[in-house]
Amino acid sequence: MNPVNSAVLSAEIGWLILALFSVVWIFLGWFWGRKAKQLDEFMLAGRNVGMALGVATAMATWVTSNTTMAAPQLALQLGIWGMIGYSLGSIGLMLFAPMARRIRTLLPHGYTSGDFMRLRYGKTTWRIFLVISLCYAFGWLISLGMAGGVLIHALTGIPYQLGMTVILTICVIYTLLGGLRAVIGTDFIQTILILVGVVILAWLAIDKVGFADMHSAVLRERPELLNLLMPAAIMFLFNNLLFGIGEIFHSNVWWSRAFAFREGVGFPAYLLAGLMWVPIPIVAGFVALTTPALGLNVPAADMVGPMVAAKLLGVGGAVLVFVIVFSALASSLDSLLAATGDFITQDIYHGHLNKQADEAELRKTAKFVIVGLGVLTWLLCLPRLTTLAGLLYFMGPFVASAIWPIVAGLYSEKANATAASLAMLLGTALGLYSYFAIGFYVAALVGALVSMVIVLAGMVFKPAGFDWQTLNGRRQT
Repeated sequence: MNPVNSAVLSAEIGWLILALFSVVWIFLGWFWGRKAKQLDEFMLAGRNVGMALGVATAMATWVTSNTTMAAPQLALQLGIWGMIGYSLGSIGLMLFAPMARRIRTLLPHGYTSGDFMRLRYGKTTWRIFLVISLCYAFGWLISLGMAGGVLIHALTGIPYQLGMTVILTICVIYTLLGGLRAVIGTDFIQTILILVGVVILAWLAIDKVGFADMHSAVLRERPELLNLLMPAAIMFLFNNLLFGIGEIFHSNVWWSRAFAFREGVGFPAYLLAGLMWVPIPIVAGFVALTTPALGLNVPAADMVGPMVAAKLLGVGGAVLVFVIVFSALASSLDSLLAATGDFITQDIYHGHLNKQADEAELRKTAKFVIVGLGVLTWLLCLPRLTTLAGLLYFMGPFVASAIWPIVAGLYSEKANATAASLAMLLGTALGLYSYFAIGFYVAALVGALVSMVIVLAGMVFKPAGFDWQTLNGRRQT
């Protein structure tokens, strides 16, 4: 079912923008992918990504469509803490900085986060981790596909299903052509577009409405949005912090970059990307607080960002938000397609189905997997059964339950496999229970807490004695 049509741009302009993006990104995918002939080149960009590209790809990937569309939604629902809480996602990037350095040192020949779990904890824990990671990856892929369809429909009136199909197809094609090289190269351009666009949008919003009018309208019509003691908003603040940390710590999107960055680049690249990311959701969320002053009737909360921009700035604003969100969407979708493709190829196909596959066969398989991921995501996006934030935070318990097994496994030889397995299983189960019993704003919090207690108890009562040299293996057998 499509959202209510509030289009500002004509469908013709929408198709023109999509056509231009298609040509540019697909060409760049081909151009940067010409050298990606070997497996390391296709999956990890030759393990030689420098500082500028490293910062750009980390930041652009984390500035997802969820940031630019769900942050306004959460500001509309939870007020000031909604957008500030979302900005705490930057903590995950900054905390991953030292982890990226350690990952590169401990696993110099690694390909995926699954390699670490298999070598560190054994096959049972590894397989539990595979299920959790794939559930999260599909949840994120679906949210990105949905965001593309919602954006295009809200701004141009092009049907949700058709717009979502076009964006998915574009990202699949250029990721297929260039692998991680194409992903990182396009991320650099997308980062510039996002930063410039967000600054322009915020400045124009303040200029058109003004702080005084915005504050008085919110105070008159939605005073709860200014309440810094709103219980749900405070819980969301901590929940989102843990959710963001869990997303980054466990996802192969970030591990693949740790492996791809040149030695010594991971720490400063992730740290700088985190610092640069902080204001993005605050600015995006701030725009939603103009809704009462503008008298907008928002039919679906996740449409508030595009609707406000279009109302404030007319055709120019609609084009600007189209460029911002499309760039954010593509920078995350291509990264997730590439990283999840690597994950399935290495950990499912190579790890379980064909252990004797050579590099040429693995590279070919990775391309088939990327296409399959695109098709499956398209099928799951068609119904549009929930909002972006609703889908995103349903995945919170999955990712939060993996935080402590990963951190303890990287830094302490005492972490044991049994506790790691139970931490992920029980953390996910109890987190999902709290999601339905209490609300989305506590699900990741509960999952992380349960996981922490189990992992720490395992280290105290049944400490393992792990040999770090075990992680130095070249390939799985």
